[in-house]
Amino acid sequence: MSNYNKDIDAVASLRKKNGNGWNDIIPESVARMRAQNQFKTGLDIAKYTADLMRKDMAAYDADPAKYTQSLGCWHGFIGQQKMISIKKHFEGDTDRRYLYLSGWMVAALRSEFGPLPDQSMHEKTSVASLIAELYTFLRQADARELGGLFRQIDAARESGDKGLEKNIQSIVDSYKTHVVPIIADIDAGFGNAEATYLMAKQMIEAGACCIQIENQVSDEKQCGHQDGKVTVPHEDFLAKIRAVRYAFLELGVDNGVIVARTDSLGAGLTKQIAVTKEPGDLGDQYNSFLDCDEVSLDSLDNGDVVINRNGKIVKPKRLPSNLFQFKQGTGEERCVLDCITSLQNGADLIWIETEKPHIAQIGAMVNAIKKQVPDAKLVYNNSPSFNWTLNFRQQSYDAWLSSGKDVSAYNRDDLMNVNYDDTELAIEADEKIRTFQADASKEAGIFHHLITLPTYHTAALSTDNLAKEYFGDQGMLGYVAGVQRKEIRQSIACVKHQNMAGSDMGDDHKEYFAGEAALKASGKDNTMNQF
Repeated sequence: MSNYNKDIDAVASLRKKNGNGWNDIIPESVARMRAQNQFKTGLDIAKYTADLMRKDMAAYDADPAKYTQSLGCWHGFIGQQKMISIKKHFEGDTDRRYLYLSGWMVAALRSEFGPLPDQSMHEKTSVASLIAELYTFLRQADARELGGLFRQIDAARESGDKGLEKNIQSIVDSYKTHVVPIIADIDAGFGNAEATYLMAKQMIEAGACCIQIENQVSDEKQCGHQDGKVTVPHEDFLAKIRAVRYAFLELGVDNGVIVARTDSLGAGLTKQIAVTKEPGDLGDQYNSFLDCDEVSLDSLDNGDVVINRNGKIVKPKRLPSNLFQFKQGTGEERCVLDCITSLQNGADLIWIETEKPHIAQIGAMVNAIKKQVPDAKLVYNNSPSFNWTLNFRQQSYDAWLSSGKDVSAYNRDDLMNVNYDDTELAIEADEKIRTFQADASKEAGIFHHLITLPTYHTAALSTDNLAKEYFGDQGMLGYVAGVQRKEIRQSIACVKHQNMAGSDMGDDHKEYFAGEAALKASGKDNTMNQF
């Protein structure tokens, strides 16, 4: 017996047990409502999606062609539409396709203070609230799609087509949910380890199975692609990783995933000199990267800080900001140490924030990490902060130059010029961009590729195009030709926006609750019937 029919029978038995007072309860209606609400709590979602993500990690270990992907979201509707689109275009298959929750977009688009830079100034609770919102919209997508299947079951019954009715019931029983893992950005933890733990709990309770945390100083946090980043000693960062793990374990999400992000490649500053107890320990390794001058005790100025390095007194260079700087050219080495340390102390995945998308650079660091952690896997930010066109055209130019190929037709500093768009070099560069994710997953250990801010940019671009047409000489045709007609031609579900907002589901419930007396919105005069 199918799960659908089992639920119907179970509710029928319950109705019988409760006597005449339950006579108006329709068992099949209850079964439908249960199917439309598979996940009762955020913890149900976190446990389910953690299992999915762990399975994907194991699949990637066996075959690096099986990498995963996600797109960043700043609203539940955006996340919902991504997963609806994936199901539509990929035969209902959501495997290895996630959502990413970007702290940058929360700061820029969700703060009550208004638009903010990515500096952890937004409200702590806004992150967990967005996770809950995303999963509310994904669950609603399930309910809406299943509601359409139930209508097909009813139509098959009315026509007496028992075979079709059975086929649709089997689709219901094997239904593929829109609910997928969310990789959620906790920034640098929004405070000390206790603050990190409390915020992580909120995020997990909202449904997060994967939390990404970075090794910057919480109150000095900067966007990974801006200047002025300040890192913390390893022990401080590891305390926050442990705090997140404790939060997962306390809530029973034993498979929770932690992504440890290092910003050391672009971070030349530290706020603290690490505690060290003996030569070669973790604190000593962190301090070894400090830019120092050798001094004698009688040459020190008032307030100077010194450390003992291999028996010599050295003075770390301290800036007017009271920060200490690292030696130039040590970023990659520090990234490698950060990643090894994090993976050996509780993190599951690593994230190296880079200044450009360059497979050789990423791969060199990952290969160094794998010497000590063979199954190391990377989450990589395919960031809109990179000028992908220019970067890859320059990479192709440099490869041509190195191989002796003629580059006289190109100006390396002007490769973004539209005049180059149809050239051999530009076509080659575009092909490298197209295959970047697959190539990097095989050659640089990248398990997950994400774009942090895609819909921030798509919203701006589409709004610009609509405003230009609608407020210009195209008037209403600007909307009809540029939006609605395309929705119809591409079978975008939102063209029936009342249905997308839940109108038909509301009608179903009205019928369950009030029977023939229900006043439904989906009658013949509903203009959605035009679509």
